[in-house]
Amino acid sequence: MGRTSVVILYITIAVLLLFLIFHSPNKTPNHRSRRLKVRSTFNFNPAASLDNKNHEHIPFDPLIADIERRREDKEWEKRYFDSSHKEIVDAPAAEAQPEWEDFMNAEDYINDEDRFNVTDRLVVLFPNIDIDPIDGYVTVHELTEWNLKQSQNDVMHRTVRDMELHDKNHDGFISFEEYEPPSWVRNSGNNSLGYNVGWWKEEHFNASDADGDGLLNKTEFNDFLHPADSNNPRLLKWLCKEEVRERDTDRDGKLNFKEFYHGLFDLVRDYDIEEHNASHESDNVMEGSAKILFGQLDKDGDGYLSEEELLQIIGKLHPSERYYAKQQADYIIQQADADKDGRLSLTEMIDNPYVFYSAIFNEAEEYEYHDEFR
Repeated sequence: MGRTSVVILYITIAVLLLFLIFHSPNKTPNHRSRRLKVRSTFNFNPAASLDNKNHEHIPFDPLIADIERRREDKEWEKRYFDSSHKEIVDAPAAEAQPEWEDFMNAEDYINDEDRFNVTDRLVVLFPNIDIDPIDGYVTVHELTEWNLKQSQNDVMHRTVRDMELHDKNHDGFISFEEYEPPSWVRNSGNNSLGYNVGWWKEEHFNASDADGDGLLNKTEFNDFLHPADSNNPRLLKWLCKEEVRERDTDRDGKLNFKEFYHGLFDLVRDYDIEEHNASHESDNVMEGSAKILFGQLDKDGDGYLSEEELLQIIGKLHPSERYYAKQQADYIIQQADADKDGRLSLTEMIDNPYVFYSAIFNEAEEYEYHDEFR
């Protein structure tokens, strides 16, 4: 299908859908409706970025993501100001300071039909997602790439903000002398939150320094903060080295089967295969599965896993943003794919707007039906 034909198809579908929307019969008043809510992702504790289990929902709409980032920036400024200038915050006149978060009521904005319309946004965004190939459908691959792009924008925005904090001489680079580890690292010793001695230390810094000039530019600093998303082989090898350090109970510099089984297997095991093989999984079945995987990873057959051999599973030990983008795309397709053909049409997306836009219910209140959401 040619690009011109696809554009005409999009316009025709959009006009038809908007006609149906504005000429549909009125819904029953006092219908309980969903109100969109700007997510809260900000956490002043940098440890949150290391906890893959609490990975935040990736924003679908760049416009909403921009609102979220501006709110997050305001909160970051307030928290940083409060922690760095306690003498001012605790002063008697501190309560007279202006409110930091008073820049816009984001929830009112995205729930106002005159300013934000979910259907209109989906019509606008659809052709930006449907690009590989342009065929009038959104596939898991296309949605994964879209999610990944939004996630990377979010991550880089926070990296730039953190870089401004550490770049003391404002030259656009960060030296190790300029960098100050988070307070929870400085105050907690070598094993904070399960992360070993190398995190946030000079070895970590040097592994992130891809060009070896002793300074981290924006890309290298982003890798430093988010090593799982890096393509830097030195940094990925450093990640593997940290895994060995953390699990290596006998301190011989490598992992035997016992250390792998009790330290890493739960993170990398294939649950689907094991459930297929045994409806009631026993310790013997699980240990057998672990031995099979251990043997596959132990390429030199010496009975140990080295740093290099752990590279094969580092993506499971430290999932990247692509992993979460694919996970979210799979979920969206599952929820919105009405005809179960493994892809989404514009109609299916419009019929399931709250799969793409975060929403909350307040069961204690009744909302009038907002026709702008259908």
